[in-house]
Amino acid sequence: MKKPPVYLKTAQKFIDQKTGEVKIKLSFPFDRDLISKIKTLPRAYFNAKDGKKYWICAFSEEIIPLLKEWGFMLSPDLFIDPLPGIKKREPAPLLTIPDLRWKLYPFQLEGVSIIESLNGNVLLADEMGLGKTVQAGAYLQLHPEKRPAIVICPASLKHNWAKELSYGLKSPKVQLISGKKQYPLLGEIIIINYDIVDAWLPVLLAFNAQVIILDECHYLKNARAKRSKAVQKLANIPHKILLSGTPIVNRPIEFYYAIRFVSPTLFPNKWIFAKRYCGAKHNGFGWDFNGATNSKELHEILINSIMIRRKKMDVLKDLPDKIYSSFPLEITNKKMYASAENDLFSYIKKRKGYESAVKASNAETLVQIETLKHVAVMGKINACIEWIQDFIESDEKLVVFASHKRVINLLQEKFKHLCVKIDGSVSLSARKKAVEEFQTNPRVRLFIGNIQAAGVGITLTASSNVAFLELPWTPGELVQAEDRCHRIGQKNAVNIYYLLAKNTIEEDIAALLDDKRKVLDNVLEGSDTDETSLLTALLNKYK
Repeated sequence: MKKPPVYLKTAQKFIDQKTGEVKIKLSFPFDRDLISKIKTLPRAYFNAKDGKKYWICAFSEEIIPLLKEWGFMLSPDLFIDPLPGIKKREPAPLLTIPDLRWKLYPFQLEGVSIIESLNGNVLLADEMGLGKTVQAGAYLQLHPEKRPAIVICPASLKHNWAKELSYGLKSPKVQLISGKKQYPLLGEIIIINYDIVDAWLPVLLAFNAQVIILDECHYLKNARAKRSKAVQKLANIPHKILLSGTPIVNRPIEFYYAIRFVSPTLFPNKWIFAKRYCGAKHNGFGWDFNGATNSKELHEILINSIMIRRKKMDVLKDLPDKIYSSFPLEITNKKMYASAENDLFSYIKKRKGYESAVKASNAETLVQIETLKHVAVMGKINACIEWIQDFIESDEKLVVFASHKRVINLLQEKFKHLCVKIDGSVSLSARKKAVEEFQTNPRVRLFIGNIQAAGVGITLTASSNVAFLELPWTPGELVQAEDRCHRIGQKNAVNIYYLLAKNTIEEDIAALLDDKRKVLDNVLEGSDTDETSLLTALLNKYK
């Protein structure tokens, strides 16, 4: 007589092809008590779609002892470690880059050499201020045959990319894309912001790009976002350079899709990645992936495969005391600015020329120009806020200087839980407390100061980064404000950023300040330029 079949309880691990999640398939003969137990497992459900009946639950190491206790035969794959091995990356031979106009620091040349050794597929995660834009641009110059290329970045950085590439590369054909309405792509290097990639996706896919650069690549952290879905469709481009100064090991889940974009095979399964490096845990409502576990291991795997990460302290010997950068920002109130600029022209004309305007009351003339300055700064304020938000994502502290009270108050309201401020309304005791908070409290990431009120007499060495949203009237005030961070006790080079409204009076003032103290990267010596001489030069530009 034929023996009846033996029904075994089996547990097998598999990957859900739709979600990429690791799950366990549980097969067993009908058992009401066992089903009650299975229902207590994370996300357990019954499957009967493919004609075969079995239960499925989410994979978790914690449930393996339970399955053993319940009599399941466990497949060997439940115990296989899916992680890649750690193999030290060999040093890359240093390159010579023909016709590059930038003068690279040694560590930047090393960075470009590593990018080349990785065949242009890299996550460049240098700390803020170390020149990720320059290194990515140098790779484009190294390979002029790899065209066309696409740069995707936040809207606030588009004009800076255009400025940098136009200067650093030999005869680049750069085209900056704006708006969602499509038009012909005529450039060899296309610069576009994340927010409009979806609208331009058909054109970009047909563009046959050879290199794609994603600046601030942590913008891809939400896989469900429209921009993330659109960018992921460009992953077949041969050379992919992703940039971010945000520490990956602090928030690893935010970088999972960026890592997959560069190297689909390094961590092919999100669930395994999240379980190992993001402290994945079920909170009763769903899975929480916002932790960080095994961070050193993750860092070692990335640094020996696709990532370049240097901090200021690692390359301090190569850096000058101060590093200057200017970011041109588009204004959103061009009609209002044009009207205010016409008012200034009318004022000068009414005075019968700029010489007469100069001879008029300085206070009266300054009112006219301050009005134009205020319109310019309000036109770029949203772009400035976006820039600041991106910066403080890097976990570094930032000092911001402005002049107008409205600007300072807007920033304080936007970043109220992260900032302190000093302006003319803050008492001496409150100023001391604000400085102490910024210097000692890790949660206080942003210092907002009025240039006159906070530009002297205080020490802000907890930050090595200073951003100017508005410019003072004299080079001396500029240097004094910069030196709140560049003081005894500062162990890093100080990065100084000028966020300038493009095609406005701000660029004129910056150029004149630059001219008055000769070059911005020299500390002012001797006598200062007085306000009147700068005002005269400025009015001369408007005659």
